[in-house]
Amino acid sequence: MASTSSLHNTHLLFIPQPKPSSFFPKNTHTSTYSYTYNNNIFASSFITKPSLTSLSSSSSHISRVSTAPVEHAPSPSDFNFHKEIAQLKTLRSCLSNLTNLNEKVKVIDRDDRVKSFFRTLSTTVFGVLEEAELYLIKCVVAAGQEHLLKSDEFEFEFESKRSSLKTALYGLAEMIENWDTNKGIVKSVDVERIDDEEIKALRLLVKNLGEVEQFYDCIGGIIGYQIMVLELLVQSTYVEQGLSFTHMKSNLMESQVIEIHPPNVLDLCEDTEYAFQAALWGIEGLPDLGEIYPLGGSADRLGLVDPVTGECLPAAMLPYCGRTLLEGLIRDLQAREFLYFKLYAKQCVSPVAIMTSSAKNNHKHITSLCEKMRWFGRGRSRFKLFEQPLVPAVSAEDGQWLVAGKFFPVCRPGGHGAIWKLAHDKGVFQHFRDYGRKGATVRQVSNVVAATDLTILALAGIGLRHNKKLGFASCERNSGATEGINVLLEKKNRDGMWAYGFSCIEYTEFDKFGISNGPLSKHSLQAEFPANTNILYVDLHSAELIGSSNNETSLPGMVLNVKKPITYMDQCGIHHRVSGGRLECTMQNIADSFVNTYPSRCYKGVEDLLDTFIVYNDRRKVTSSAKKKRKHADKSLHQTPDGSLLDIIRNSYDLLSRCDIKIPEIGGNDKYADSGPPYLIFLHPALGPLWEVTRQKFSGGSITKGSELQIEVAEFLWKDVQLDGSLIVIAENVMGSTIIDQDGESILQYGHRCGRCKLENVKIVNDGIDWNSSDNIYWKHEVQRFEVVKVILHGNAEFEAVDVILQGNHTFDVPSGYSMKVSSANSGFAVHLKPIKKDFMDSGSWYWKYHIKGSHVQLEMVER
Repeated sequence: MASTSSLHNTHLLFIPQPKPSSFFPKNTHTSTYSYTYNNNIFASSFITKPSLTSLSSSSSHISRVSTAPVEHAPSPSDFNFHKEIAQLKTLRSCLSNLTNLNEKVKVIDRDDRVKSFFRTLSTTVFGVLEEAELYLIKCVVAAGQEHLLKSDEFEFEFESKRSSLKTALYGLAEMIENWDTNKGIVKSVDVERIDDEEIKALRLLVKNLGEVEQFYDCIGGIIGYQIMVLELLVQSTYVEQGLSFTHMKSNLMESQVIEIHPPNVLDLCEDTEYAFQAALWGIEGLPDLGEIYPLGGSADRLGLVDPVTGECLPAAMLPYCGRTLLEGLIRDLQAREFLYFKLYAKQCVSPVAIMTSSAKNNHKHITSLCEKMRWFGRGRSRFKLFEQPLVPAVSAEDGQWLVAGKFFPVCRPGGHGAIWKLAHDKGVFQHFRDYGRKGATVRQVSNVVAATDLTILALAGIGLRHNKKLGFASCERNSGATEGINVLLEKKNRDGMWAYGFSCIEYTEFDKFGISNGPLSKHSLQAEFPANTNILYVDLHSAELIGSSNNETSLPGMVLNVKKPITYMDQCGIHHRVSGGRLECTMQNIADSFVNTYPSRCYKGVEDLLDTFIVYNDRRKVTSSAKKKRKHADKSLHQTPDGSLLDIIRNSYDLLSRCDIKIPEIGGNDKYADSGPPYLIFLHPALGPLWEVTRQKFSGGSITKGSELQIEVAEFLWKDVQLDGSLIVIAENVMGSTIIDQDGESILQYGHRCGRCKLENVKIVNDGIDWNSSDNIYWKHEVQRFEVVKVILHGNAEFEAVDVILQGNHTFDVPSGYSMKVSSANSGFAVHLKPIKKDFMDSGSWYWKYHIKGSHVQLEMVER
């Protein structure tokens, strides 16, 4: 493996201490912190010393500050967390070894809360439930959440918020609803109908509870979920009071010393030859790779709403640059498959696994989009959609479940870390195994630049070539970004072994590690670590071992983020905004299960020996997210669709300016907060996706400020083209054409009957986009135009323009099976249309031939 470069030399140190018997003095001030976990005390201190590669065995030069220990911090409410946790753990212990439902029922029926609840129960609605369903209800009661099953508290709250006018209107509405128009009398309320609705709500609740019980079975189901929530809430209490308290997973808790170091990374910008070679490994290994998309999040910050129905939509449905974000993921994948075809003349269609959820009808919308797009020419069988459960949201004060009404808990997706256990439970690993896949790349839908150039290919290539278990794609961290950091974890276990591995700390956990989440500075701790981007390579067999482990390990990186309020609407339409959160897992922290152990401490070069690795590249080639809606008049474009569009255009500048094309450079985001981008450039990824491939298709010319360029064709040549206005080239068959296979599915055949376009010594001048139009939404590529030159290629149509000036508004619509040539003439230009020769119908009258030369890809134009 190529040599790595060390970024920084700062790390954090965590050392266990014996349990004390005293408390902090009330007004004690100290620079280090102590905290309690399962009767263990840890002291956290931030220190600066040489990096791991230059560590000395002596620690005499390390300054440590002692501190008075703390046993516990007082709770912000009267709720006794420790008593509640102990009680629930006792119940979980009693249930843990029981497999027979009857035995579990006997145990939970002895719980005081359960006995009290059912002894005073006034409703008979639970009589419709089967014993297994009733057991779930009893678990809820035992977990202290019986308020979910009652209506009195909720009704009181609702009534207290009603004005007298509202009360009158509700009464009138009920009277009208029950008016018998035939007899002119008011009917009594249909009790049976109301009972049916209550039963329907109960059935829905039981279904949701069953999913929670099954998914969290590895930590004790519903009871275990509540235990974990309460433990994490206790930890957050410590942090709020200035005490550093981190929830270490069970394997970390076996450690005596835990340190985090800035990682040594493989910088793709510095070692370019190795980067090219790694990218080729990635292309060569494509038949061994699958794709995983965690799309189950609720994406509340995006605020996406269907303009017709008013329905809230998931992030995957965001219309971005002319297509949904999900379509963008698939076309990035297809671009890599097209490159594989051009290099090896073989068809490769990777299997895709998509984790969805029921939040905002996420699963339904994604399934409908795939069906509408005819499964993107890949075949239904290549997709595996699996739904993650929604989990209860809880109050930050006491861990009580938030309730929108009787039988209606407020629920949210439980984080993308659910993906590994679900992949095992839902047969996703078997799906990949059926297609002979060894590894997979993972990316999130909101990151619109993840597939730029060679980053994701190099990541996968290194992972496959060196039999790694997990790889991260990383970059410089932006100030104020809601993203974690990648770290090198070092720990000494109680058995004397030293463990090492790359991992991640989420931004929500920074304060637990004593890391400030404020603005970055040159000397800040955040600046010492690269950003975690959630672009991963994963070895499927290794991930399956974790996902099937049937313990807490299968739920990596469990956190309870209570920094952001939970907003919801109750059954009566009243909006609520409360401090709370839900138990979440983080998929990248599966890395914590892939540490390597050694009998002695490693002082140099340990990163090259690990089962985990990190590649590093320019930030805008790695991550730029469209994850939150830009607020009106907000000058910040960070993590908005507007800001990510500017990064796409910056990448286009970097790409084309090195092709001897004169193009204006782009300034900072603040320059375009009010005016929009300086120009628009959208290039189909199949033109590369490697930039060294794309650059061989572009040479010379210029693009002026205010221009628009969209190229939606892979077989393309730009040579000495001057663009001052709008140029759009769209092919129906960008990378090939579809055929119907034996199962009746539409399958895209790469390289078959592609559209083609050549532009040589062409000058295009028109008025282009109306940049003053208030209707323009640039990131959607919805713009008003005065004029445009548009080339539309149907089927295998070909277009060629040579030595010509195209001025004004023109559309060249080329039918399938024909070649159109535009050249100069006395009147301006002439158009010649002729049929493509029969022998060239499938492969074209010209094409790009790809060759591998060393670690590079070279292109040769073949004309026939």
